[in-house]
Amino acid sequence: MNPSSTSAANGRDAVFTGSLVAIVTPMDADGAIDYTTWARLIDWHIESGTAGIVVGGTSGESATVTEAELLELVRRACERAAGRIAILAGAGTSSTAATVARARRLSELPIDAIMIVTPAYNKPTQEGLYRHFAAVAEAAGKPLIPYNVPARTAVDMLPATIGRLSQLQHIVAVKEAVPGPERVRQILSASREGFVVLSGDDATAREAILAGAKGVISVTANVVPKAMAQMVAAAMGGDAAAAQRLDAPLAQLHRDLFLEPNPIPVKWALAQLGRIDRGIRLPLTELSEAPRQTLLGALRAAGTL
Repeated sequence: MNPSSTSAANGRDAVFTGSLVAIVTPMDADGAIDYTTWARLIDWHIESGTAGIVVGGTSGESATVTEAELLELVRRACERAAGRIAILAGAGTSSTAATVARARRLSELPIDAIMIVTPAYNKPTQEGLYRHFAAVAEAAGKPLIPYNVPARTAVDMLPATIGRLSQLQHIVAVKEAVPGPERVRQILSASREGFVVLSGDDATAREAILAGAKGVISVTANVVPKAMAQMVAAAMGGDAAAAQRLDAPLAQLHRDLFLEPNPIPVKWALAQLGRIDRGIRLPLTELSEAPRQTLLGALRAAGTL
């Protein structure tokens, strides 16, 4: 495990801190996964100071990556990383039974944690959310990180529910994509001591960390991994001025990487930088013509072009 990941003796407080990347899945023009580029991306993140890689999340096109492909991506990531960086695997579906089965299969691999997004489309109640994650936590053989992103799933897991989940063994952290520091404070207030909050919103990650979050699972880190790692380190060190200075050149990227639904803009940006091919799977399409110059401007502001 990466040095920025630590675990308590009883395993309940395994935490993942710093700048973690919600990594894209590189694809050829026909949508086939490009495993050669996959290895290069992992090497680049290790060299750039990224603290962990989330495989098969939203940015990795989890909705269209098959289970066999996910397992192969995770297997290769673990092999390539060789313990130099934390590897987290996305396993969330809208079915509790399917999520439990996937979490069990992923637990057989040498990963550090499993990330589970809130069920999309079927809009469970808070009690349903609690039972969903409790069932997965009971079945999984790895630490579990729920992921709350109401803008995509149409359900918001509230701080009180996260607080209940924090009491369960194996649930060690939450990725919270509701923007701003106030939600971080509410979760920390509702949760057991030592429970970890990771920001899921790049634009407010700096503020969230200064409010008590332990890092970010980032889209922006796909494009500027070193800069994100430096900004997050400053914020985690409590140096608000340095964090703001380091974050300022990234502000346009934080915004413009969402000009169209993620990961459309970030895959296009990485293709412009020569890091990946332009492949993306339907129903997602390549970035439209209109926002391209805006995104290029953000890349220049961040010092990547």
